[in-house]
Amino acid sequence: MRERSDVDARSQVVSLTDAGRQALAVLNKRSSDQISALLHRFNDDEQRRLLNAMVTITDLVDGRKTNPTPVLRPPRAGDLGWVVHRHGVLYAQEYGWDEDFEALAAKVAAAYLDGRGTARQAGWIAEADGERVGGVFCMAGPDKRTAQLRLLLVEPSSRGLGVGKRLVAKCVEFARASGYTAIELWTVHVLAAARGIYQRAGFQLVTEEPIHAFGHDLVGQTWRLDL
Repeated sequence: MRERSDVDARSQVVSLTDAGRQALAVLNKRSSDQISALLHRFNDDEQRRLLNAMVTITDLVDGRKTNPTPVLRPPRAGDLGWVVHRHGVLYAQEYGWDEDFEALAAKVAAAYLDGRGTARQAGWIAEADGERVGGVFCMAGPDKRTAQLRLLLVEPSSRGLGVGKRLVAKCVEFARASGYTAIELWTVHVLAAARGIYQRAGFQLVTEEPIHAFGHDLVGQTWRLDL
């Protein structure tokens, strides 16, 4: 239906008739039913992944940048397996470490699971745009007075954005609030970026020694922060 514009006589205002609105409603319902049928093929996690992928495509096509700021949340089902997997993959790709390192990550993850329900341990997963981009765990050391920072991980896509700094700060904050007198971590000398994060957080090197681990000659280091 066309009507002359009240604002500009040279223009016409086009609107739907009652029959047109009814036809449009039918088309919209059919489209909605088709989308619903498609989504019902997927479980909740698959639907989330699909929608995140659609957002990514839209952002790339439109030239928009996604929000790089991650949220830190407690681990959920599947997160520990992801942490072990990504440790194995990333350190093999970036440093050529063998499967012994993935086995070590698995042992730490298993120890964390064994301590489920313990008030003095916690973990955090960094998530951005619905994807996991990092993680860290705070666990009790052998003497029960010293916390241990374990399995710090930041995906390459999120490095340089302060994710590691936030994860370490969260771990230190939790250790202090939980009554630990100090927090320690073990690393090796080649992990310069992580070492920089620890130093800026106030950790100090207390011991180091040559070791052969993960298929390489390395220098193992223990760093400590008194709380």
